[in-house]
Amino acid sequence: MATLKEATSSQSQQQPQSMASSSSGLTFKLHPLVIVNISDHHTRVKSQAHHPNDAVSAPPNPPRVFGCVIGVQRGRTVEIFNSFELLYDPSTNSLDRAFLEKKQELYKKVFPNFYVLGWYSTGADAEESDMHIHKALMDINENPVYVLMNPLINHAQKDLPVTIYESELHVIDGIPQLIFVRSSYTIETVEAERISVDHVAHLKPSDGGSAATQLAAHLTGIHSAIKMLNSRIRVLHHYLNAMQKGEIPYENSLLRQVSSLLRRLPAIESEKFQDDFLMEYNDTLLISYLAMFTDCSSTMNDLVDKINIAYDKHSRRGGRTTFI
Repeated sequence: MATLKEATSSQSQQQPQSMASSSSGLTFKLHPLVIVNISDHHTRVKSQAHHPNDAVSAPPNPPRVFGCVIGVQRGRTVEIFNSFELLYDPSTNSLDRAFLEKKQELYKKVFPNFYVLGWYSTGADAEESDMHIHKALMDINENPVYVLMNPLINHAQKDLPVTIYESELHVIDGIPQLIFVRSSYTIETVEAERISVDHVAHLKPSDGGSAATQLAAHLTGIHSAIKMLNSRIRVLHHYLNAMQKGEIPYENSLLRQVSSLLRRLPAIESEKFQDDFLMEYNDTLLISYLAMFTDCSSTMNDLVDKINIAYDKHSRRGGRTTFI
């Protein structure tokens, strides 16, 4: 429930109030998947709204995105696990409730323990119009959470550009008004999220200890070599074209080197080359399949161990035996 507080008259000019701190005592835990989802939603909408021909008339501010955050609340701890997108109508400043209810029903089938905790949006700060959306969601959650992410890059900022707001009822000039107040939060991750976030954060491998890093470095070297070879072949092609058109004089020594190089090309199309190439290609596929099967077997073994532990605990409480 929103709390009731007294406020000074100077706060009446700041609606919604975003500098006050929450006094609800709730502990918020935010999972990285929510931040990734909001960032991905903003990036896709921004890319779809931008057209190269409209570069001059493009709006300076990126379009805002809206969605719902879902999770669980255990006592005074609110844990935000995931989020999903919502349709927003700027003319009425409202969300599509039919779409929201449909998405909520679908998520309930997959995650029956997750509930709609609130909503999210993008922007530098909470706006007055956001309170209308916030109040509209109070029939789903009586005190929804508002997660706001600032998509603008600020290199001087060390903290995450994510703010969590709660709503509190303050008395301003004798009139009770619902305003936004900031809430502190911590980042909570599970093992799967740590792996995915690590892959997103390290787009370019930095350490050379792992096999994946070695493979990436090897492929990068091959790409650079092919790129350099392609540029040199283009230079040689333009030079031969200019020599054929008479733009530059013939150089017999260079032509003999080119002819010697071209005579080596048919060797690549020999039957022995095809057999060796297919053998090496099949060996590479076999190694990839074996690595995939080994990984699946390891994952399945861990899952079976966890199921055995869970059934063992359940059987000791209920007097039943395990079957795995």
